Amino acid sequence: DVIFADPPYNLQLKNDLYRPDQSPVNAVDDDWDQFASFQEYDQFSQEWLKACQRVLKPDGSIWVIGSYHNIFRIGTIMQNLGFWILNYILWIKSNPMPNFRGVRFTNAHETLIWAAKGENQSYTFHHHAMKGLHGDKQMRSDWWLLPLATGQERLKDNQGQKTHSTQKPEALLYRVILSSSNPGDIILDPFFGTGTTGAVARKLHRRYIGIEINEAYIHAARKRIDSVRVEPLDQGAFDVRSPKKKVPRVPFSTLVEHGYLSPGQKIFFRKDQTRTALIKPDGKLRTVDGFEGSIHQ
Repeated sequence: DVIFADPPYNLQLKNDLYRPDQSPVNAVDDDWDQFASFQEYDQFSQEWLKACQRVLKPDGSIWVIGSYHNIFRIGTIMQNLGFWILNYILWIKSNPMPNFRGVRFTNAHETLIWAAKGENQSYTFHHHAMKGLHGDKQMRSDWWLLPLATGQERLKDNQGQKTHSTQKPEALLYRVILSSSNPGDIILDPFFGTGTTGAVARKLHRRYIGIEINEAYIHAARKRIDSVRVEPLDQGAFDVRSPKKKVPRVPFSTLVEHGYLSPGQKIFFRKDQTRTALIKPDGKLRTVDGFEGSIHQ
């Protein structure tokens, strides 16, 4: 139903990084982020995106997060494959790592592309739930006050080192999953890492599929997800769909066909009681000024 992908960013780090006090910066230099060229990275990106496109339901959606190193390349590939971009989200970090050398602006945000499977494809979006998380105002595409994964949330190994160099905060995944899925939906994460997607999916009563090649990450993810406290599913409490969308809708023509309204019957405009229309046998309306069409028109 939903795919969240946090692929390698291809950071292309050439040299070691140091703070002003000459202490080394624990940068992202993992093997999984090493690519020989842009062409190799593009081929890798196209392959996993095509695989995601194959398994995504027609009314599903995909989220891909990245930085300036890779997000423009991925966005181009997604559009070339036929994905339809819905939003370009900026995650504005409340505690970004500074640019220690002072030669560039501090990289204080990452980007999420949210896309449907194709143009004119339906997708899930819980507009009212997002307003609820944003002071009852329509949520914007710039997401502020979402911190990095630090403190108790940051997973560490027995030596006190970060288990994963780019662990995402649960608050970010909470917003992604709540906005675009329903209880019982399946969330796929093809770069599962230490299981942030799985942990949040479990809290929200979504099912998940995680794909990961690093055994240390898999072990940490399983341990983490097993420890998640899950409250019993109360359908009413976990249903965040708009009340208007949950109300059954009856086609106007059905009311005519089943005798609740009659052909030739006069009906009135609610806002202007002096205006009327006659019901046609096919469920359309005809006004005195000659208009013919559906009740919605």
